[in-house]
Amino acid sequence: MDGAMTQQQKGAADAPFYLAQGDECALFQAASDNNLPVLLKGPTGCGKTRFVSHMAAQLGRPLYTVACHDDLSAADLIGRYLLKGGETVWVDGPLTRAVREGAICYLDEVVEARKDVTVVLHPLTDDRRILPIDRTGEELEAAPGFMLVASYNPGYQNILKTLKPSTRQRFVAMEFDFPTPELEIKVVAQESGLSADRVAPLVRLAGKLRGLKGQDLEEGVSTRLIVYAATLIATGMSVDRAIEAAMIEPLTDDADVKRGLLDLVTAVFG
Repeated sequence: MDGAMTQQQKGAADAPFYLAQGDECALFQAASDNNLPVLLKGPTGCGKTRFVSHMAAQLGRPLYTVACHDDLSAADLIGRYLLKGGETVWVDGPLTRAVREGAICYLDEVVEARKDVTVVLHPLTDDRRILPIDRTGEELEAAPGFMLVASYNPGYQNILKTLKPSTRQRFVAMEFDFPTPELEIKVVAQESGLSADRVAPLVRLAGKLRGLKGQDLEEGVSTRLIVYAATLIATGMSVDRAIEAAMIEPLTDDADVKRGLLDLVTAVFG
């Protein structure tokens, strides 16, 4: 017990920086204590992945992160037979390793994965907490501490990429959004090393850019991009160039839209 506490305390001390916006840390802790899977919903770059990394360290748990994509299959998560040294051996995938070890498995942007992936998750998200492995005939029972966490961006959903209600209702869901300006200034200053008074105009600009979502822009500027801009400024780059490289160019390829966004920068910064 003492060793486990020491490991958890060390993990908490080394946890990635995360500034809570509400009770999300307590809710995640309660879900973990009760073996409940968690679904994080929110826009790209609002801190979902950082939050999971922070909580895994706080809980002293290993973390397996999987960036989901169109070609991600159930076999990529569970494992497959591979040739090694002339022999065919079974190699666990990240989900199987997490189930065996009692770790956290985080599926980032789960709606991007193939449909067979969600089917595999169902037995792990109810009171069975098992992972059937058809290829080996195993039926793994999740080790104590195993936790399944998934995330997605509802703003990118369409009829072809969405979670079925039968899947969503297997999770405790938490909605994320960009921090309030006051919190975002603290986050960006902490992450970039730029002073809060110099970060404040960047956050104000980000708020105005986010207001253009659905009009000239498909997506608003993320907290991550503000951190990038502030980091460039902290290293000596001019404010105008840093903003253009980190907060304008990543948002659009349309020359007319970019000119309009640069006009907005001038209006904010003078």
